[in-house]
Amino acid sequence: PQTEVVMMTAYASVPKAVEAIQAGAYDYIQKPFDPDDVVRVIERAVERKRLREQATSLRRELDGVRGFANLLGKNQAMLTAYQLLEKAGRLDFTVLITGETGTGKELAARAVHDRSARRDRPFVAVNCGALPAELVESELFGHARGAFTGASFSKPGLFNEADGGTLFFDEIGELPLAVQVKFNRVLQEKEIRRVGENAPAKVDVRIVAATHRDLKAEAAAGRFREDLFYRLNVFPIHLPALRDRAEDIPLLTAHFLEKVARAHRRETMKFTAEALRALTSYSWPGNVRELENAIERAVAVSSGTELGVECLPEEVRRTRDALPPGEILAKSPYREVVVRATDHVSREYLVALLQEFRGNVTRAAERAGLERGSLHRLLKRFGLRSDDFKRSSE
Repeated sequence: PQTEVVMMTAYASVPKAVEAIQAGAYDYIQKPFDPDDVVRVIERAVERKRLREQATSLRRELDGVRGFANLLGKNQAMLTAYQLLEKAGRLDFTVLITGETGTGKELAARAVHDRSARRDRPFVAVNCGALPAELVESELFGHARGAFTGASFSKPGLFNEADGGTLFFDEIGELPLAVQVKFNRVLQEKEIRRVGENAPAKVDVRIVAATHRDLKAEAAAGRFREDLFYRLNVFPIHLPALRDRAEDIPLLTAHFLEKVARAHRRETMKFTAEALRALTSYSWPGNVRELENAIERAVAVSSGTELGVECLPEEVRRTRDALPPGEILAKSPYREVVVRATDHVSREYLVALLQEFRGNVTRAAERAGLERGSLHRLLKRFGLRSDDFKRSSE
């Protein structure tokens, strides 16, 4: 069944060619033909067979990796997260999912909902940072007709929409302090009060919240209510950053490559060894989401079945020369090695700095002892963008 077939005939027609391809033939050749053309077709067929066998091997490896819902990885921290997500699904507690932007917090929240007794009820997601400050209460709790200028009709809120199901608060740390007071009361009393009304109404909603911030530190600094933090932190689950589970990058790469190639109806594809080394060496400040975007870009700009390092984003390409393998390192001039090592450490330092200050260039420059303009020039040199380290609105 795995044999590649090339049809050859002197009686060619478009319907017959289509029929042959649909039946599984790799290609269709009409006599008379040029022998060189036949050789090229056979070479392509052999290459496809090789790629298919490689993809099958990767597929077996992927199938053997423990995953949870749409989360994938075999790193011990991920395995621990899977166990906690499974338990959280069975328990109707409030869950707080922490992790950097792009680590899959919403996927984890959906997994908790899908494994809970509420799975047949609504799952409603809200990004707290995307809510207009003046309309947060109205969006969450709803409002009565005439409650404020422009409220020409009554409107139910997201709590009503999620009644009986799960309400997911992404980036809960962005919720305004004034609203946090009312939100805390909702968690305590299990009831809401619409804007413009005095009578409360009971709601049955399971809360799952997520944040990339350290809420305990935010509470200590007065930027987040301490009582709300403890009400949310009933069942905490942490998702590790991709740089802390680099052993999962080849598996995630194979998974996303297969997914993207299938979506674009492309043949089986693979990365070259050099490209894969660049992917595994990069620090991925945007985590799994950034990796998936990089692979989508690689497929989009490629013209063949083998993806080289030239298909990768510039910031990823730079990592291939950061710290070369030992046998290459020993053949390089001392000064060249020092420069490359210095660049590598400098980039890692800038990444850590931006992560510490969540993309705030002014505060990062103060910590580094640099002028703001100087830091901007360094970021540009190393292909870093401060926005990648800030809260995502997605």
